[in-house]
Amino acid sequence: MSDDERAFSFLRLNDRGEKPRSRGVTEIRGPYYDPVGPRYLRDILDTVGEYVDIFKFSGGSFSLMPRTAVEALIDICHDHDVQVSTGGFIETVVTRGPDQVDRYLEECRDLEFDIVEVSSGFLSIPIDDLVRLTERVQEAGLKAKPEINIQFGAGGASRVEELESEGVQDPGAAIREAKRHLDAGAYMIMVESEGITEQVREWRTDVIAEITDELGLEKVMFEAADPEVYEWYVKNFGPDVNLFVDNSQIVHLECLRSGIWGTKSLWGRVQTYDG
Repeated sequence: MSDDERAFSFLRLNDRGEKPRSRGVTEIRGPYYDPVGPRYLRDILDTVGEYVDIFKFSGGSFSLMPRTAVEALIDICHDHDVQVSTGGFIETVVTRGPDQVDRYLEECRDLEFDIVEVSSGFLSIPIDDLVRLTERVQEAGLKAKPEINIQFGAGGASRVEELESEGVQDPGAAIREAKRHLDAGAYMIMVESEGITEQVREWRTDVIAEITDELGLEKVMFEAADPEVYEWYVKNFGPDVNLFVDNSQIVHLECLRSGIWGTKSLWGRVQTYDG
């Protein structure tokens, strides 16, 4: 959107770059906690679509819908230069066997998905196999977006006590896995929030620091589905951090990124330098 098209265009906003962006990428959740149909999605993208980069189906929600509804949602996204992600459903498909994985990727391509998330929060699966999945996604002409986590059982909204009983893995192992996926050509790495900022008694900011030190910010996206979480990321990494939030949070997040509003610790402090 050019300044001439934006209301109140005389007011300066932080430079967010034009799509397709490689920094400050925002992914929003689609159907899962609430149904997101074509009318609702069109309303979001007609008003603030400039700030949405990826639309993600969660929990395999697309497999519950009429094919025509899935196609309509994807078409609306593409009309607004928004990429569409499958979410981590391949984790379920893998349990059905290799032939089902091939059929799944073929269907994703036919429906014109852009991104396939490769997750393993509930599976004990060798890293070599996960990397092969990343390679297979790309061979199918799709972008692979592997997910890393430090918490077994991540991704299912389990209670804190249940996750604590599973224990956590060494963050170094998750980082080594991410590097292998990136070496295999992965588009971006998704960092699962459970065990770090979600379903924990204390945030593991040390893990976030280790991930960013080793992988940088441009190739990493953090799940941040609570306002205090994405506020923390913007406060500590600036507006160019890549974040995944709920569809209801896109306006709030962009107000923070653009520097026009904020909470007490962020109001007037989020800035970019164009010099």
